[in-house]
Amino acid sequence: MSTTLAQSVTSRYALRREIRRLRRNLGDTQRVALAHALARQLMGCVHLRRSERIGCYLSQDGEMDLAPLMKRLRDLSKQLYLPVLRGPRLWFLPLNPQTRLVENRFGILEPDAPARTRCPSQALDLVLAPLVAFDDRGRRLGMGGGFYDRTFAYLLNRQYWRRPRLIGIAYDLQRVPALRARRWDVPLDAVATESGVRFFAARGGDHSTDGNGRPP
Repeated sequence: MSTTLAQSVTSRYALRREIRRLRRNLGDTQRVALAHALARQLMGCVHLRRSERIGCYLSQDGEMDLAPLMKRLRDLSKQLYLPVLRGPRLWFLPLNPQTRLVENRFGILEPDAPARTRCPSQALDLVLAPLVAFDDRGRRLGMGGGFYDRTFAYLLNRQYWRRPRLIGIAYDLQRVPALRARRWDVPLDAVATESGVRFFAARGGDHSTDGNGRPP
């Protein structure tokens, strides 16, 4: 997203509306190509390769599609989970070829699985989180429901041991120069797009590393 455009979009509501418009305008062929590019980038990320329990999502509203990546992860016998709305927070229930999916109140597909199959958020190794916009300090603008921030609020009080790692998933066009942080916002550990994976060296900090943990 251009700096000029970002500066002209002053409210979070207007920013959401504009970036959602931009990503919905991507053509089907381009969308598929970018999803495969993202999968290649993430498969080169050591943190993903070392993770066994991974939270994913099913794309909607023009979001980056994780389907090519999830196929590769299944081939590696990774355990995949999808977010499910439970009150003000998210549960993560298993996703496999036999999983029955049902729509939630927002029309988003969720696993229809017993509560006993839930994976507690602290037991996940990695979560691939959708977003509307991100900046170079690891700040994430979501759809406004606050579900991810409430679910992972405990990470704000942990300086060292942080589980799961949160990787925002986006197109390059969703990057903006800066987002105003709010005290309840849970920053991302990294952002992955079709052009690379950027890890932030400190929570909400200015530094970054590549997918293998090295300075870029």
